[in-house]
Amino acid sequence: MRLAAAFALHTDLRLCIVVGFWPTILAIWRTPSLLFRPMEISRIFMSRVWDAYGNAVDEGGRDVKKALITPHAYGVVLDLGAGHGHTVTYLEHSRVTKYVAVEPNVHMHAQLRRTASAAGYNEDAGTLLILPCGAEDISTILSSLPSPHPPIDTLISVLTICSIPSPQSTIAALITEVLKPGGQVLFYEHVLSDRKDVVWWQRFWTPLWSTVFDGCHLDRPSHRWIEDVGGWVPGEGGIRGKEGEIEEHLFWHRVGRLVKA
Repeated sequence: MRLAAAFALHTDLRLCIVVGFWPTILAIWRTPSLLFRPMEISRIFMSRVWDAYGNAVDEGGRDVKKALITPHAYGVVLDLGAGHGHTVTYLEHSRVTKYVAVEPNVHMHAQLRRTASAAGYNEDAGTLLILPCGAEDISTILSSLPSPHPPIDTLISVLTICSIPSPQSTIAALITEVLKPGGQVLFYEHVLSDRKDVVWWQRFWTPLWSTVFDGCHLDRPSHRWIEDVGGWVPGEGGIRGKEGEIEEHLFWHRVGRLVKA
């Protein structure tokens, strides 16, 4: 693997630290008790980074998400790690009855609510539900949605599985307990590469990257974990790469649509 590719994320890391560092320090200055709440510090930092770069990250995957989400998402949609709600902008409003956004970082909720409202989903009409929990909190997700269960028609994960705790068990629980039979999983994730040399660098960078970016791992085979849950309708959907992406990319993506039998 070329060193230029191996260190390509260094610039991103530096820019994000510059953007997020001083606002985070200011927040700690104002509320010193944050020093005893490291997860909250991480979320403050990440919210500032996403304010600066969220739109650019969305734009980088726009064509993929438009092809994956717009023609397929329907019914009650559960968006994991919704962030600022970029996913809602790809939904076809006539096909989606409710947008359920799972986002544990409450600092992102105001922008998430504005984005959803602009797309025609709001809490007063019952078409928007924002849950301040993680994807792993299955009981909260289920208790927040009316019967019958499982309640979800479309489960969407965009650049989220990289950071959820206990990812394999969480994915399995979401698919088995939250997704309806006949429902679908739509995902666009950066994952563990198939190339051993790229894998070495992904694992080299992950301890630092995950510490800075709220648990984001570069070395998770998320697409395989989803597929391995099993019980998918044969011949419906599938998993593919991101068109035009070089194999040396540390953020190596997989795109998929799988339908639950």
